[in-house]
Amino acid sequence: MALRIKRAPTRPVTSRGQQTRQRILEAAEELFGERGYERTGVVDICQRAGVAQGTFYLYFTDKKATLIELVKELSHTLRREIGEAVRGIADRAAMERVGFRTFFTFVTRHRNLYRVVRQAEYVDEEIFRWYYRRLAQSYARGLAEAMGGEQIERLDPECLAYCLMGIGDFLGMRWVLWENQPPPDEIFEDLMNFILHGLSPRTSSSS
Repeated sequence: MALRIKRAPTRPVTSRGQQTRQRILEAAEELFGERGYERTGVVDICQRAGVAQGTFYLYFTDKKATLIELVKELSHTLRREIGEAVRGIADRAAMERVGFRTFFTFVTRHRNLYRVVRQAEYVDEEIFRWYYRRLAQSYARGLAEAMGGEQIERLDPECLAYCLMGIGDFLGMRWVLWENQPPPDEIFEDLMNFILHGLSPRTSSSS
């Protein structure tokens, strides 16, 4: 019997094809968030996206391929939106404020991002690590520049990047994922005060 070779799908070049592919990804994002990766099948994704299974396989080899592509797309879109939001801001403190606001706005639109990325750890650990490393790399570069400009204390940029990412990740989970809203203004201000001043008590200046 002849060996049947599966041809790897390619990215669509037409606008209609791109829209169909995006619809499949959006359906997968919703279902992985609602049901979980293991309880979602290709048939479920196709039904949610309104496409035939044959159409699905024009764009993706299998269900795992949609998860990997989702993680890549969410990472790219998040980094792009934050980059555009902070473009032209020279002050690092102001950049952190705008960056965190943009992050919380993004994850409010993509609440399933948390579940998709966490499930990726068990489906494809390589893409899971890539997601956080890619975010940390660009974050650390910006922090290193601010250190060079004497705007912030000189620490290990990568360590600081992961610390700040962890703060944003868990506050987003606490409010966006569990409460379906961005962190309230008072929580956001506490976040910024912690980032700018740390755990040391703030003393009022003498009059």
